[in-house]
Amino acid sequence: MADPGPLVDAAMGLAAAGLTVGGWTYAAMYPRSQLFGRVLVAGHNPGELALTFDDGPNGDTTLRLLDVLAKHEARATFFVIGRFVRKQPGIVQAIARAGHIVGNHTMTHPWLHIQTDARIREELRTANVAIEDTLGAPVRFFRPPHGARRPYVLDYARELSLTTVQWNIIANDWRPQESSRIVKTIQRGIIRNRRRNHSTNIVLHDGGDVALGQPRLPTVGAVDTLLASLSSQGIRPVTVDTWL
Repeated sequence: MADPGPLVDAAMGLAAAGLTVGGWTYAAMYPRSQLFGRVLVAGHNPGELALTFDDGPNGDTTLRLLDVLAKHEARATFFVIGRFVRKQPGIVQAIARAGHIVGNHTMTHPWLHIQTDARIREELRTANVAIEDTLGAPVRFFRPPHGARRPYVLDYARELSLTTVQWNIIANDWRPQESSRIVKTIQRGIIRNRRRNHSTNIVLHDGGDVALGQPRLPTVGAVDTLLASLSSQGIRPVTVDTWL
């Protein structure tokens, strides 16, 4: 009988490699993972909820969303794409004037975990410059596109004095769907978070990374419905800086 030792060793090696790849993927892509470095997800008060919006500014859709937030006296956090900031600076200024937080969502929205160090620096730095030129104030928060990161992404964000923010509910609102379905997804997530005694941090989209003019009116409707229901659930909207 042949010695099974080499086969066992090979199998163990493949298993270890699989675990390594799986662990790296988890650390890079799972929004709540802290393995590559600390990220801000949410607090521990189940009565708090943060609305965050990615991929704007996006023309009239973002302005309508600002009207809904004002109607409910709610503040939110907007993670904006630098190239769209350059095209629509007035909307970014309107976001800030309304008392919302404006954060960095890179210049062009790449998957940062597979980019070179130089590209990562360029994406974060140029987006910061675009926002700061527009608002005349420093940027404090950063969200990596798709939540994707590797250690250098978080290290460089810290060099820029940026707090990296992830989430614990994603509403999948970039897919065509009715407002009611978006609300149902969010409400299921809120119930899950409250059972765990966690605050809720929702990622929604007022724009899209491909181009301006993305159809996001169902998101606006969902936010209106959601905010109208929060007080009856004993939940108050906050911004992500509450959890620092």
